[in-house]
Amino acid sequence: MDPHALLLFLGVDLLLVCTPGPDWLYIAARGLGQGRTAALTAVAGVCAGYAVHTVLSAAGLAAALRALPGLLPVLRLAGAAYLAFLAVGMLLSLRRGGATGALAAARPQPAAVVLRQSLLTALLNPKGLLLYLSLVPQFVAPEAALPVGAQVAALGAVNVLSCAAVYTAVALTSARFATRFGGTPTAARRLSAVSAVLLLAVAGVTAAA
Repeated sequence: MDPHALLLFLGVDLLLVCTPGPDWLYIAARGLGQGRTAALTAVAGVCAGYAVHTVLSAAGLAAALRALPGLLPVLRLAGAAYLAFLAVGMLLSLRRGGATGALAAARPQPAAVVLRQSLLTALLNPKGLLLYLSLVPQFVAPEAALPVGAQVAALGAVNVLSCAAVYTAVALTSARFATRFGGTPTAARRLSAVSAVLLLAVAGVTAAA
């Protein structure tokens, strides 16, 4: 694959990844509400979701979705509904438990749960789907010696690595903020409420995308 095209894609992709959006808000919500480990696990889940997008796109799913544009709104709304479900669950937990519920909500969930939820969130994120539908094809050269599927896989790997670097910084920053300001029951309750509101914001942005 042409190294110049790969570097150009990296530059464009980093600009997109560094622009705050649903992924940023989701990972920040994890960091604020549940701490460093949960936030980093969320990063791993989101990146795993984009890795799945890469594999499926290399196998031709992007072309299939382009041929069936009506499927994208369905996936977008499903992703928004799932994030809203997570946020409402957090708010109900806070309402039922008072200060104790706030501390429970702030306590990290099992890594397997966070990983599964984050993976599903990334898979249903229309931003990731649209990247493989619109941006990646512009950097694929059908006449190149490297097969198209391999080119898509290489570009997708660049995107996953970019996401891992930027989102890790977001996770660590939000978790550091939570550690500094969330040491009391009242603070924990407020941070958990902010976390839930952020998830609702992600759901709204996703639904309106």
